[in-house]
Amino acid sequence: MKSFALILVALFSVFSIRTQDESLKPKPFGGATATPNSQKAPPPVSGVSPSPIHETASPAVEKNPPPLDPSNRDLSVKPQDDFFMYANGGWIKRTEIPPEYSRWGSFNELIENNNDALHDIAEKAENTQVDPRLAPETQKVGDYYASGMDEKTIDAARFHPLDDELKRIEAITDRRELLKEIAHLHSIGVDVLFEFGSGQDAKDSTHDIAQAVQGGLGLPDRDYYTKTDAASKKLRDQYVEHVAKMLTVTGEPAAAATDHAKKILALETKLAEASRTQVQLRDPQKNYNKMPVRQLQDLTPDWNWSDYFKSIDVLEPGDVNVNQPEFFKAADQVFKNTPMHDWKAYLRWHLVNAAASELSNDFVNEDFDFNQRILHGTEKIKPRWKRVIASTDGAIGQALGKLYVAFYFPPEAKARALELVNNLKEALADRIKALEWMDEPTKREALKKLAAMRVKIGYPDKWLDYSLLPIDRGPFVLNAMRASKFETTRELNKIGKPVDPTDWGMTPPTVNAYYNPNMNEIVFPAGILQPPFFYANADDAVNYGGIGAVIGHEMTHGFDDQGRQFDAAGNLRDWWSPQSAAKFKERSQAIVRQFNEYEPLPGLHVNGELTQGENIADIGGVKLAYAALQKALDKNPQQREKKIDSLTPEQRFFLSFATIWKSKQRDEDLKLRLNTDPHSPARYRVDGPLSNLPEFQKVFSIPDGSAMVRPADKRVNIW
Repeated sequence: MKSFALILVALFSVFSIRTQDESLKPKPFGGATATPNSQKAPPPVSGVSPSPIHETASPAVEKNPPPLDPSNRDLSVKPQDDFFMYANGGWIKRTEIPPEYSRWGSFNELIENNNDALHDIAEKAENTQVDPRLAPETQKVGDYYASGMDEKTIDAARFHPLDDELKRIEAITDRRELLKEIAHLHSIGVDVLFEFGSGQDAKDSTHDIAQAVQGGLGLPDRDYYTKTDAASKKLRDQYVEHVAKMLTVTGEPAAAATDHAKKILALETKLAEASRTQVQLRDPQKNYNKMPVRQLQDLTPDWNWSDYFKSIDVLEPGDVNVNQPEFFKAADQVFKNTPMHDWKAYLRWHLVNAAASELSNDFVNEDFDFNQRILHGTEKIKPRWKRVIASTDGAIGQALGKLYVAFYFPPEAKARALELVNNLKEALADRIKALEWMDEPTKREALKKLAAMRVKIGYPDKWLDYSLLPIDRGPFVLNAMRASKFETTRELNKIGKPVDPTDWGMTPPTVNAYYNPNMNEIVFPAGILQPPFFYANADDAVNYGGIGAVIGHEMTHGFDDQGRQFDAAGNLRDWWSPQSAAKFKERSQAIVRQFNEYEPLPGLHVNGELTQGENIADIGGVKLAYAALQKALDKNPQQREKKIDSLTPEQRFFLSFATIWKSKQRDEDLKLRLNTDPHSPARYRVDGPLSNLPEFQKVFSIPDGSAMVRPADKRVNIW
């Protein structure tokens, strides 16, 4: 189950290098993120205290091959025809997607290696007796993990730990009580009817305000309810079967459960029809509709917002940003016109759906069957320990992360990453100054924004205090629920207060990175600062092609079609001259057209509008990383002439870049992501950007007219 903090990742444009792998996301009451790994245990650093398990923790075994493994390449493919397959074809031919994954690649390999380290930490925490006052992280991680691994007790309890919650739903008698129950479910992280939480005021980034957002769906996206093709209709039928099965496991008679499932689909379809599309949600101006509560109340005359606020303990909400006002008008009609017994079925379903991953195996297996096998094509569920590790990271990720970085994140990795960031910043500054299409006033604003861009590496300077969160070895689902309530309360308590610049949107073990335009910051968790993205002892070419391109990607997000709308302070403000804005849009539309051409599956194309921001960041990221490498080589001229494995530094750079995107993907997962993922498929994240770069063409001596060289009149050139 996602917390509201994760909702903001999608709605307030926190741009990541990749989407989280669905197989790593527990769907429980606590957020979810990916997982981490290795390196030698350093001394305690920056507030990271050693724990009683520190002495017994062992570094993860080094499992990574050489930075550029020649066996990964397919020499039957020419670089000029398809560089992705040239660089990765050998690996693709010999690699099978593990049955518990819907896709497999560099990210997954690192995550699997990292999981071993987290597993070691969690097991030792589980088996170490500590005083919670002296080692709170060890106690909470150990108890949470132990409760999740107690499969026998979880299966015996079935859904009964939720009895009190189910009784609350059954006791609803009128619309006022219905609203209070919706508020209560929101407080424990269950997404029903709409979503509510906190987030930075897009036009006053120094303060958090209340945020009301469309929501309430059980399928991945509104289009799954509205499309009329045969495949979409079949999937809705399968969804109804899934909902009915889950309700049956809670004790409903089969016929009643099927009837309820059909009515749940009908209710969610009404919400979906009023929801904005993924492309529409990319417009930050249209998502900014700040209004006083009395104006919000006018949108929903059939429920009382003061009752809602009282139920979630928000005494003074202040102004509310209503991201999609038209959705709330429609939601009011759904609230008023849906029969009460249908509402109860809907609420029961979403409660059980949110809790499924922490309940007995009959819930877990049915949840997997629909959400992984049907939606993503995954063949086999992951072993319990991996699912519990992911849940632990989602629920108490900073407690787990604090232990992780104390064991496995050396300070030299942070220093080297910061050096790369500074070099990339310098390259982008040079690039902005040299842009022929941007006028001088706009350049000054762009350089001001770049100079103000914050950098966070590894782990937070200030750790979350979980002392008020009770975690024990009782029912797993109740631990997850309390963790979700803790996070929801933490988010709600931010409303009306100054923004905390030390906040992180990902846990330290996460294999990912992001840019947050409201904070104007780039963030690189410890989890990604490892091979194949970052090597402590590799040559510059490999690191600039790997983590350098990731850094450049996140940096470029500050200047993509969404990020460019925010200024140096993180405020939604137009700092562009009309002339420069028009030239940017002309160039960004060329990217949309380019990626619209790609057809990963017969009849299914990449959505150039949906993926526009990530494509801009991919192109800009690799260009900036290459420019930064040239600066590094200029400082060490002897390196420029040095070949490794008969490859020049420039050739190693581009091969390293392609290597971080090596992957295979099941068709079902690819279909889903073409509908919902703002990132292009991996092959086009390599071939798309490189086909625009004259530097790439020169390094591999690729003739004009080749597939990997776009014609000059179609070549994209922004950053």
